[in-house]
Amino acid sequence: MSNSNDNNVQSNSAKLWQVAFFTLNNTSTNLHAFILGFVTYYATGIAGLAVMVISSVLMAARLFDGIIDPAIGYIIDKTESKFGKFTPLIVIGNIISAGTIIIIYSVTHLLPESMQFIFFTAMLIINKIGYSLQTSVTKAGQTVLTNHPKQRPLYAIFDSIYNIGVFTGGQMFVSNYLVAKHGNFTLPLFIELNTYGLILSGGCAALAIAGIWSKDKKEFYGLAEEGTNTTLRDYWGVVKGNRPLQMLSISASFDKLAISINRYSVVGVMLFGILLGDYALSGTIGMITIIPTLFITFYVVSIARKMGLKKSYVTSAGIGIVSFVGLIVLFLLIDNPSAILLKNIGVTTILFIVLYSVAIGFANIPTTLVVPMIADVSDYETHKSGRYVPGMMGTIFSFIDQLVSSLAPTIVGVVVGIIGYKSQFPEVGDTLTTPLFVTTLVLAFGLPASCLLVSITAMKFYTLDVKRMEEIQKGIREKKAKAIKDDTAAI
Repeated sequence: MSNSNDNNVQSNSAKLWQVAFFTLNNTSTNLHAFILGFVTYYATGIAGLAVMVISSVLMAARLFDGIIDPAIGYIIDKTESKFGKFTPLIVIGNIISAGTIIIIYSVTHLLPESMQFIFFTAMLIINKIGYSLQTSVTKAGQTVLTNHPKQRPLYAIFDSIYNIGVFTGGQMFVSNYLVAKHGNFTLPLFIELNTYGLILSGGCAALAIAGIWSKDKKEFYGLAEEGTNTTLRDYWGVVKGNRPLQMLSISASFDKLAISINRYSVVGVMLFGILLGDYALSGTIGMITIIPTLFITFYVVSIARKMGLKKSYVTSAGIGIVSFVGLIVLFLLIDNPSAILLKNIGVTTILFIVLYSVAIGFANIPTTLVVPMIADVSDYETHKSGRYVPGMMGTIFSFIDQLVSSLAPTIVGVVVGIIGYKSQFPEVGDTLTTPLFVTTLVLAFGLPASCLLVSITAMKFYTLDVKRMEEIQKGIREKKAKAIKDDTAAI
């Protein structure tokens, strides 16, 4: 796409490969998140920690991640180096996160029982520091990559494709290959998973740096100013005065909570390994849903490019709700859930695949669209106050997001604890009881649908539609043009 010109100041457009490469930064951190998604089985099955202890620790670690985010945002906004603002943080963050993952899985089970909890908690905390450094760049870096209204939504296409590889391909790799090879969630399984995952994550981080390298320069920072003169005290003022940030944070947090509960490894075991009676089916179904998910993504992005990010966000969440409710109805109507088989495909199996594909495909879209929407919110703040604080905007959002989505491990732990799973989580092959049947439907479909409903409600008060964003980008270009004219006159 060619750059447009308004008041002698060009809008910032990116090459397609730059958008594709930089999006891999999110893939890099998602690979770390995917690996740690199975840490509950390592901690309870190998290290010997209790279910509720692990659930509480994971919630606390996620809360800590949110608490430190404002400081991370402050670091991003103040960073100025010969390598740019964002590149150094990608490198440092990835090294810290990957290093602590290796240590967690290699050392925890070797320690005395009295030391395991403290060590495990400490390593998770350090991991969150590195993870936050790198993942915050994904949000903040969107502001320098492009401000073209037809380009920002493209992030969703690439991110969805990459996420299919991480979460769908990864789940199939674990369920169909690693579990079959190692018998269950054993130590050799985690070692092999970590080896592949961390190498891929490092490669994705390197490509992300290549994608943003030419844009990580002063002329693309807001109004092209030096490091913004903002202190940590200003955070509350920004949150209080930026309504779009407030509404987007609440909406996206509940959307993230919906996906976090549905995608939680224990819930996957309950749905596929117990309710359907075939855990390997989780990976196979995931592969089957790839094509529908891609079509859904292209459809939603086409809406975003024509009608704005908000419209496509709300549409996706609404369809996700209907589909999750449809899945609940389906399981309540059928007599034998294990009849959902790929070896003998019938009407029930087809209905499950269709509803599951639509639910997962549309429910995941808002979590992807929110990243370029944060860039819109940052531009709104620049237009309103003149401050370029993408780090602050992204990490304030992350703080609220982590505060809400950190509840996922605890919610799952409490719910399965209520039906008797207090010392360990449900495992593949457990007998399907009525309480376990109801709990699985609630966790896999019911709670995600409820969270998406909250998400849509909050978006009713989000004002940055396509028309408003056109006004904002025009206003920023006019301010830049005026600043250039003043500088020229001063010379």
